[in-house]
Amino acid sequence: MDNGIHFISGLPRSGSTLLSALLRQNPRFSAGMTSPVGAIFNAMLGVTSARNEGSVFIEDEHRQRLLAACFDAYYADIHPAQLVFDTNRLWTTKLPALVRLFPAAKVICCVRNPAWVIDSIENLIRHNAFELSGIFNFDPGGTVYSRVEALSKGDGMTGFAWNALREAVYGPQADRLILVRYESLTTNPLGTLAAIYHAIGEPLFAHDPENIEPTYDMIEFDIRLGTPGLHHVGSAVRARKRPTVLPPDLFARFQGDAFWEDLTQIPAAVRVI
Repeated sequence: MDNGIHFISGLPRSGSTLLSALLRQNPRFSAGMTSPVGAIFNAMLGVTSARNEGSVFIEDEHRQRLLAACFDAYYADIHPAQLVFDTNRLWTTKLPALVRLFPAAKVICCVRNPAWVIDSIENLIRHNAFELSGIFNFDPGGTVYSRVEALSKGDGMTGFAWNALREAVYGPQADRLILVRYESLTTNPLGTLAAIYHAIGEPLFAHDPENIEPTYDMIEFDIRLGTPGLHHVGSAVRARKRPTVLPPDLFARFQGDAFWEDLTQIPAAVRVI
């Protein structure tokens, strides 16, 4: 990666799409919604593992070059001129490999109280009352309780991301993490961006949170998923308040899981914005 790479990860519905939209206002940066590189990375790990009989001829040095090539090939037309921010929630589970491949890389993790993350997804499902969502395998049945259970289990949309975030925060590569609170991004976008620039060692750019350009590939992606609005970003950054749509017992179940709010409970190496 000629001009380097950083990663965006963390929890869903926590500002990663908004952050990408703001970052790409800088012509030196390339950022977007979840890219396919994570899936390609995992596929490459699989085909070079012992389950492939040809792996007897593959050393770690080969694997490292092949994995790096996933990024080089995908970003071949971008990275000669721009610094890449690749987004995927699985990157917090791949820190040992990412650090070896890209020693200067940081992982920006967007975080939000898990109760509000789940609430945001449920609110979106209710808004799309005549659509079946791919988030729940286009199942027409279910209740808010079964949907929350599916989201929060270990391989669910929110449960996996929350576990992956904790793995990274309490792992040996914690110093690579920058945790960005959803509230910081939506109430003080310029201050949050300035802190990110400082953390990654880039010269500050004059961003405009009042004029955000839409990206139509996100709209098409959400329609195919049966969940219009999943990656919607408004034309300006606004902090919006509303009552939760979750039953009180469900909201209370997850409200205390924002572990990053107690700085005494996370490693000092983790930067929280």
